[in-house]
Amino acid sequence: MVLAQQENIESPAELITLIDHLPKLKHGKLIQRALEVLVRIANEEVDRLDWKILTSSLEDLEKGFQTFSPFRHIRKVAIFGSARIAPDTSEYHLAVEFARCVTQLGFMVLTGAGGGIMQAANEGATRQHSFGLNIQLPFEQTANKFILGDQKLINFKYFFTRKLFFLRESDAVALFPGGFGTQDEAFETLTLCQTGKYGPAPLVLIDQPGGDYWHSWNDYICKNLIAKGLISPEDVNLYTITDDLHQACAIIGEFYRVYHSSRFVGQQFVMRLNAEIPDEVVEQLNEEFRDIFEEGSLKKTQALPEEKSDPTANLPRLMFQFNQKKQGRLYQMIGRINQLGSASPKNQHPERK
Repeated sequence: MVLAQQENIESPAELITLIDHLPKLKHGKLIQRALEVLVRIANEEVDRLDWKILTSSLEDLEKGFQTFSPFRHIRKVAIFGSARIAPDTSEYHLAVEFARCVTQLGFMVLTGAGGGIMQAANEGATRQHSFGLNIQLPFEQTANKFILGDQKLINFKYFFTRKLFFLRESDAVALFPGGFGTQDEAFETLTLCQTGKYGPAPLVLIDQPGGDYWHSWNDYICKNLIAKGLISPEDVNLYTITDDLHQACAIIGEFYRVYHSSRFVGQQFVMRLNAEIPDEVVEQLNEEFRDIFEEGSLKKTQALPEEKSDPTANLPRLMFQFNQKKQGRLYQMIGRINQLGSASPKNQHPERK
């Protein structure tokens, strides 16, 4: 065993205690799986760089889990955009106003903690409602003054762990114009939406009034991806382009007006709703969206047995077998639910999970 070949290694008392108490721990089986992975790797010929990658990744995850845990029940918006936008530009001021708008709706804001659009978003949201997910780079990226020193600032070593928390923690994504990094974030978010690995959640592409950054980008999507059959025409429903600040905020707020969240339970796709919808609306949805059902139809239900311990167990639900190939159509159906249904008057903070 590789570990046995190392010098001066002793099992910490905390590790021994943890192993002894595994059967009694709430997530003991998952903790055991994690420890088993480490043991298997330790028994392989893994070099020092591999261990450094593994350890640094775990440390990134630890910081993320600890920082977000107290705020896990509050919905959040990830805001992406160029670090090179100057504070005296209209794009900067638009991002400030957008962040201020979504925090007034009850959301918190996640940024990359840098300058430009990221700084604008932290400024608009204020330190109280901001997170900063900084990345350690040899140039350009230092935390901006509106999040620097805050307990909600996280310094990540790796892009992949940073991206994981951006999308794991966000309930909406807003993108302003930017360079390679922003384009990467746009396409990765779309890829995860298209494959069902993220969301459903609103994705809003925001330009300054009269701007054509995202419309030019969309022309590329239509002419080179849709026209050549590389993506489905319905995939454009995964995002909305706007140069209207109030529309951008409304899209995010309205997404959770009736729709709350969703998950798979076995083969069933279960949508939790903030309020029950009438039977006639269910019938209309069955007619409009029959093409996304693998088989059967859309039905009203309460929490399934597997969900009894879920914090949303009290919410009404819709259930169907989703074919998972038409995510864009699923987003359209959520839009119809929000349009046709009525939000519960008791739900005064629909942005809280």
